[in-house]
Parts: sequence; C-alpha cells; structure tokens
Amino acid sequence: MSDVHLVSDVFGSDLAVEVMKKGYGRGLVEAGKQNPKVVAASSDVVGSTGTDSFAEAFPERFIEVGIAEQNLVTMGAGLAAMGMMPFVAAYGAFSPGRNWEQIKTTICINDRPVKIVGTHVGLSDAPDGATHQMLEDIALMSVLPNMTVIVPCDSVEAEKATIALATYLHPAYMRVARDDTTIITTADTPFKIGKAYVFLEGADVTIIATGRMTYNSLQAADKLLQDGIHAEVIHVSTIKPLDKITILNSVHKTSAVVTAEEAQVHGGLGGAIAELLTENMPVPLKRVGINDSFGQSGQPKDLFEHYGLTPTHIAMAAHLAVETKVKGEK
Repeated sequence: MSDVHLVSDVFGSDLAVEVMKKGYGRGLVEAGKQNPKVVAASSDVVGSTGTDSFAEAFPERFIEVGIAEQNLVTMGAGLAAMGMMPFVAAYGAFSPGRNWEQIKTTICINDRPVKIVGTHVGLSDAPDGATHQMLEDIALMSVLPNMTVIVPCDSVEAEKATIALATYLHPAYMRVARDDTTIITTADTPFKIGKAYVFLEGADVTIIATGRMTYNSLQAADKLLQDGIHAEVIHVSTIKPLDKITILNSVHKTSAVVTAEEAQVHGGLGGAIAELLTENMPVPLKRVGINDSFGQSGQPKDLFEHYGLTPTHIAMAAHLAVETKVKGEK
C-alpha cells in the first residue's frame, strides 16, 4: 500500500457505503459555516442532489429556480459577479447536458467561480436509462477553457472537494453518483484540487482511475497480485487540470497503463491520458470505460458487467497492457 491513509481493510468485502450526495451536503454546510458568501441553488431537485441540508441550515442563502437548468447556471454566474460563491446542483443529464452553452458564455468566458454539481452521473441512474445516464459530462466540461473537473471516489472525498471548491476562485464541475458508493478514503486521506494520489504502489502496470472506478481498480489490483502482477493504482480526483507529474512518474516505472472510468473514454479520463502519453511517454495503453455507446435501463451491477467496468475487466485490460509491453521489449 501507499501512505495515503485509505480505510484499513480496503480489499475487504464488507466496507461501508454511502451515497455521494450526502458528502456533498455535509461539505456544503461546512463551507457555508466558514464563508457567508457561499450560496446554493437547485433546479427542483434539492433532496435528490443533497442540497437540502444546506437549504435547512441557511434558508436565506438557498434559491430554488424550478425546472430551469439554463436559468440555474446563468443566475449562478450573476451571483458570482456580485462577489458570492455559488454552488448550483442538478442532474448531470441536464447540467451540463442541457445548459452547456450557458455555462460556456456566462461562467467560463468570464471566469466566474461558479461550482456546478452534476448528480446521477455515469450508470448510477441505472433504471432511468440512456436519457438520464450522463456519460459525456467529463468530455463536455473538460473542453471548456477555465473549467476545472473534479470526480470524487466516495462521499468522504466529495465532502472534502466541496469544502475546497468553496475557496476556489475559478469555475469548477464536480460529478456525483446517485447510488451507494463504497467508502475507501478516510478523514486523513489527502485531497487537493489538481493533485492525483497513488493509492497502491506497484511496478508492473499503472492503473489510472477516477470516481467509483478507483475502488474497482483496487479490487482489480488485488486480483492481479494473485497472478504475480503488481499494479500501481492512481486515483485521479481532478481530471482537469491533470496531475501530469504524478502520472508520468508512475508510467516511467511501469511502462504500461490502464485507465478506468464510468464515462465515455473518448474525451474523458482515457482520452486525457492518451494525449498525455502520446506527447510525453508512449507506452501500451488500454482504456476501460464506455466505448462510444449510450446507456440502457438495468441494475447497476448488471450494467457494470455489460459495459465491462468490473474489477475482472480492469484486470484483463492490465494483463493485455503488460503482455503488449513485454512483446515490445523483445
């Protein structure tokens, strides 16, 4: 293991779980206590996004805009222009899915410190199917100048990220899953915007993961160890700006890479790592994620199996990357 202070039995089968929105809600309330300029708004999904705790604690600083996501972010830009620190939350399918143009023109062009929180992202909104399963948000937000993109791995990190974002003076997007997420970090696990962390040390292959896929990647590393492959697992909580130094230092050691994300690999974490490696350190790369397809209705476990996002699939990709590396060395 590394020294990042994960939960004691991170490879166990009986870890605690919690929905990420609770961590966001706790962090938002704490940020509100620390800074009277923190305000929050919702598009008729106050409970679903975890904003209800802030609305109860600071009703005078909460705004309900109704089902109007474009107004939500535009109003956030106005609040930021007046010196406030706004957090605006909605389902990711609608923010940034519906209001990307408003985010670009009112927030990013003006570099306003609006914090956009997209919930129910990835496959976590499993029963609602393709229309609500936001798989493209990382790509949509990463392409915007001035935008920072945060993807926490659990509710504990979501809380820390929210508190950190409350003092961050630029636009930012944080994606939050809908269903229960395994808790793998602790109060002592470090978090810093723009920093990636080595969660597990290894020398044979680097697994670069984000969001809920970080836990699956740790499970994959445990499987690989049984095959004599020592995987290094890097958790990328900030996809933009990317922590190039931490990633390249690991790849220099392992010379083989797997990326893992619950999103489209094109334009997502996989795309960002592919660009980084092509420009700096070309090595075998296998990308695990959604590969140019839409979601569908189902249970989360079944969908993760269908789209190849399980620890077994990540381990298989690692085997291929290592085999490709070995062939290249001959």
